[in-house]
Amino acid sequence: MTQLDLPAAYRRLRGLTDARVALDTTGSSLATSELLAFQYDWAQARDAVHFAVDFPTLAQQMSTAGFDSVHVASAASSRPVYLRRPDLGRRLSDDGAAQLAPLEGSAPDVCLVVADGLSGLAVAEHSVELVRAFSQRAERQGWRLSPVILAEQGRVAIGDPIGSALSARLTVMIIGERPGLSAADSLGAYITYAPRPGRTDAERNCISNIRPGGQSPEAAADTMTYLIRHAMVQQLTGIGLKDQSHTLIDP
Repeated sequence: MTQLDLPAAYRRLRGLTDARVALDTTGSSLATSELLAFQYDWAQARDAVHFAVDFPTLAQQMSTAGFDSVHVASAASSRPVYLRRPDLGRRLSDDGAAQLAPLEGSAPDVCLVVADGLSGLAVAEHSVELVRAFSQRAERQGWRLSPVILAEQGRVAIGDPIGSALSARLTVMIIGERPGLSAADSLGAYITYAPRPGRTDAERNCISNIRPGGQSPEAAADTMTYLIRHAMVQQLTGIGLKDQSHTLIDP
């Protein structure tokens, strides 16, 4: 490949990825169009972080899709507090814990939690579809699911006290991921076996980039199902459980 071929070769990459490659330039500077595109994506990322999920509407959407839900809140009293104090987003508020009281000890196979996380936009747009896709597979597996716990101002680890309160075999936390400059609406799904306060991220499995243009809800639900089946056999999640769902042999 000659030096003259490189620009065209790099530009072809733009059709394959949303990453910022082969940017147009003017002299030694970025072209105005590229600068404006960067500012637009940056604004989208900021808006996603501050997006306020309408939880009553989300609960109604879950109900329409056939899922009962319970709305709880973390110990972070507002979005600004949530962003400044990640520790509070990992704990239930007193009222939130009280909302779970009727479900205590119900012992579902899977405790389903949906939290706004760092992209409320992703949760508002894609969480119902992902819950639907996963529940269809869970039904075929014979797993008993909890009502969908809608956790406001929640971080990943808030799934631990929730799952523990319900005595769940494992928790699936569906949460809005930290937005990037090419993906402001991405969901993540974190799976934790035997949830309890104090679990670390090394004890979880994560399926990431669930969004249009990324991993589809159907594909993500397939991976979730694979990991949960093996988690229940091996009685663990995290670094000891590898995703081999793409291989021809299902160990």
